[in-house]
Amino acid sequence: MNAHDDLGQIDAIVARARAAQAAYEAGADQARYDRAAQAAGWAIMEPTRNRTLAELAVKTTGLGNVPDKIIKNHRKTLGLLRDIAEARTHGVISDDPATGITEIVRPVGVVGAVVPSTNPAATPANNIINALKGGNAIIVAPSPKGVASCELLLEYIHAEFDKVGLDRDLVQMVPAPGSKAKTQALMEACDRVICTGSQNNVHRAQTAGTPAVAVGAGNVITIIDETADLQAAAEKITASKTFDNATSCSSENAAVVVDAVYDAFVAEMAKAGGALVPADQADTIIGKLWPDGHLNREVIAQDADKMLVALGMAEQVPADTKFIAVETDGIGADHPLSGEKLSRVLALYRASDYDAAVETAKSVLSYQGAGHSVGIHTAQDERAVELGRSMPTCRVIVNQAHTFATGGSFTNGMPFSLSMGCGSWGGNSIDDNLHWKHFIQTTKVIREIPAREPSLDDVFGTYWAEAGK
Repeated sequence: MNAHDDLGQIDAIVARARAAQAAYEAGADQARYDRAAQAAGWAIMEPTRNRTLAELAVKTTGLGNVPDKIIKNHRKTLGLLRDIAEARTHGVISDDPATGITEIVRPVGVVGAVVPSTNPAATPANNIINALKGGNAIIVAPSPKGVASCELLLEYIHAEFDKVGLDRDLVQMVPAPGSKAKTQALMEACDRVICTGSQNNVHRAQTAGTPAVAVGAGNVITIIDETADLQAAAEKITASKTFDNATSCSSENAAVVVDAVYDAFVAEMAKAGGALVPADQADTIIGKLWPDGHLNREVIAQDADKMLVALGMAEQVPADTKFIAVETDGIGADHPLSGEKLSRVLALYRASDYDAAVETAKSVLSYQGAGHSVGIHTAQDERAVELGRSMPTCRVIVNQAHTFATGGSFTNGMPFSLSMGCGSWGGNSIDDNLHWKHFIQTTKVIREIPAREPSLDDVFGTYWAEAGK
């Protein structure tokens, strides 16, 4: 098939999506949108289908592990459905006599969603549910390795749609084989682009000429200060670092520990399954993790035993090792351990005191991952608030397992999402978790009201008193 035919395919599915969306919106009510979102949610959460999707994802991408993907598919979808259950995404949502404005919520139309291979079912499902909740049609563009999972997910969704009389064309995907040209055509033809994935994809989304909501890169660093509960910190970092073999953008890539508790933390980390690799062995790890300048596919998102063999560490660490923590002090392009590793490998920094730890964390984020999130394990909440004032980050995760907390948890107030906006620091237009509000827009009906024009003294009185006229 030539490029012209490829683009013709995209034109055809976008046309079908537009027709389906128009019919979906026409005469709709909130119940219709809610039912569609629930149908898509049950498509991935039904236990047999969930397991099949998880197994297929690991088989076709080679990333992550089945038990954790089952948990992720379930909890991320369940949490999202909880978040949107009471959200009003249809009709009049406010009517204010004081301003004379009536606000009506409307769909954006056809959403084009670019999704990564790290979560080839959970991320598309999240986008699809949000799109349907807002009255939209959606077309998903998976990465090449994510095609099989996306195809199966859509098969399950369409089966649920058939049960409740919804048009299958509301949820489509870029036909396989995918290509950059097809994805580009989709981004140019749809009404809003939602992009999660590589920074190359994000750049293309933001320059396609269609309004885009894209998210930045993660490279989480967590501070462990001298007041932290070290056992709890070590156990949470271990659970987070190893979940789904570190495929998440919210997985800790580095930890910086205050000198006063460094040795004690390393001891607790060892109990939790984190093996220390001394600084004099760091170059060996770097050489095997980036053998040709690129991350080693035998290490990325692999189970611990496979990763340790690939890194030549199987005989050098305890048999129950879940991840390794490599001592380093380097930050920047010449020090790859300071960047994202997509594996059960943690960079471990030692700081002379808390202020030095903060500076290390700032330097790491300034190199990579600005805007995404930073973690802190501390008994002093004011330190977390101060990080929120000074760090180039949109989220400060306090005393929690970072992977589970950043994208929404049943034990914190963040919206459930697999896509984290990183604000201006990460080159994004949003600074919050991608959620249902990014899939709607509003129309305002504006009526005349009595004038509310202030006098000059009302506006400048306090300024004149201080500075004079």
